[in-house]
Amino acid sequence: MKKTIFLIASALFIFLSVLSQTKDVIIRVHPEQGNQPISKHIYGHFAEHLGSCIYGGLWVGENSSIPNTKGYRTDVLEALKKLQIPNLRWPGGCFADEYHWMDGIGPKENRPKMVNNNWGGTVEDNSFGTHEFLNLCELLDCEPYISGNVGSGTVEEMAKWVEYMTSEGDSPMANLRRKNGRDKAWKVKYFGVGNESWGCGGDMLPEYYADLFRRYGVYCRNYDGNKLFKIASGASDYDYNWTEVLMKKAGNKMNGLSLHYYTVKGWNGSKGSATDFSSDDYYWTVGKCLEIEEVIQKHMAIMDKYDKEKKVGLMVDEWGTWWDVEPGTNPGFLYQQNTLRDAFVAALSLNVFNKYGDRIQMANIAQIVNVLQSVILTKGDKMVLTPTYYIFDMYKVHQDATYLPMDILSDTKEIRGRNIPLVNASASQKSGVTHITLANIDLDAERNVSVDFSNLNITSVSGEILTANTINDYNTFEKPNAVKPQPFDGAKIINGKLNIKLPAKSIVVLAIK
Repeated sequence: MKKTIFLIASALFIFLSVLSQTKDVIIRVHPEQGNQPISKHIYGHFAEHLGSCIYGGLWVGENSSIPNTKGYRTDVLEALKKLQIPNLRWPGGCFADEYHWMDGIGPKENRPKMVNNNWGGTVEDNSFGTHEFLNLCELLDCEPYISGNVGSGTVEEMAKWVEYMTSEGDSPMANLRRKNGRDKAWKVKYFGVGNESWGCGGDMLPEYYADLFRRYGVYCRNYDGNKLFKIASGASDYDYNWTEVLMKKAGNKMNGLSLHYYTVKGWNGSKGSATDFSSDDYYWTVGKCLEIEEVIQKHMAIMDKYDKEKKVGLMVDEWGTWWDVEPGTNPGFLYQQNTLRDAFVAALSLNVFNKYGDRIQMANIAQIVNVLQSVILTKGDKMVLTPTYYIFDMYKVHQDATYLPMDILSDTKEIRGRNIPLVNASASQKSGVTHITLANIDLDAERNVSVDFSNLNITSVSGEILTANTINDYNTFEKPNAVKPQPFDGAKIINGKLNIKLPAKSIVVLAIK
């Protein structure tokens, strides 16, 4: 009898424990309110001459033993094509304001070398220059985003670069381009007039840079049907005065204003390990990541004062995690691993960006290969896709779709002094298909999520899930599939609503018809 009572009590305890680990979340999506596009350029990328991002990551040269397509790594090229990357920013970053473009054209054996003072003091041989970058963009079918040198360059140098790339005329720079093997001009839309001009790009005051932007911008001309979208060097995260001054003094001269925001503990001392971290570290990271929404809102409010019609785009052209480099690697190369925690930062950031398509016209994760929160890692002839890569692959369904507003009723957790809803989501619609991306931030508890799409008639649902055994899991060259999307069958249609069993520490994308 005692044994029977003990077994019943044990079963009841287990049942109640499981029950306590499941939370209810209600989401109401409003398709009838959807009228705002999500620019595909929010899903942009960034490649700087830093560490092995360019050399060994994107470019190995045509004589390399590593399989390549005209010098570009074939494996990386094919992986990036699958992501449908919409734009690629180059050559920096801090490198941009020390880069002199004429050093990177013409026969490679004649190109002068330079020391990369910002990143490790390595020797840059300029074998990857303007032609190599713009040809890569053509292979990827993506828009090039050029960062021009204001910090150490001249107005004349920048003006001639624009002419070299985009002029079809019988002009000195167009003829020099032809001499170097490219007859037809490239189409270059996005052009950054300087980078981080408050810091590594010149240590300027906003008033001074505003005048420089106006001056340099005059000579960045439109040639033969190519229309430049001129982007001013904007603020770092909480510097709202920079945005105020730039919008006041030069807002009517620019097409876009950049913003940089990193999920980082600080700029002095250790930034923490990319792989060895606690649950508290993870939740701190989530809070810091989601803080970007408040930062964006404050910058947008300033922009609205001077640009009520929202003609100037906010370009979040550097964002992502920044950890300590991997042990044994060059500190100046910023090579870090990429765990499921980083995937959450990518998913949550993109969910935020999707909401503000009326102002945010571009975002670029830092960086594309082998640097910071990269989507791809390479080592010799090996390549591995990171958890962040899979987020961009899963989330590409939002590109150029219509954003659907939603209300979320979720339990919360206090993180960095704020109550953070533990389920984060975004929804969009394109070509008759509705997609919803869901993240269960909680490391321990499953969520029972009910999604009401108002009057949308749902007939089918399919999905993918990204999760892992622990939040610290990551892919290596030896074990490349430790964190990889799997088919998801935890969503059911019940009485016209979606009911989803959303596991702990998981990110799910659902296609609804």
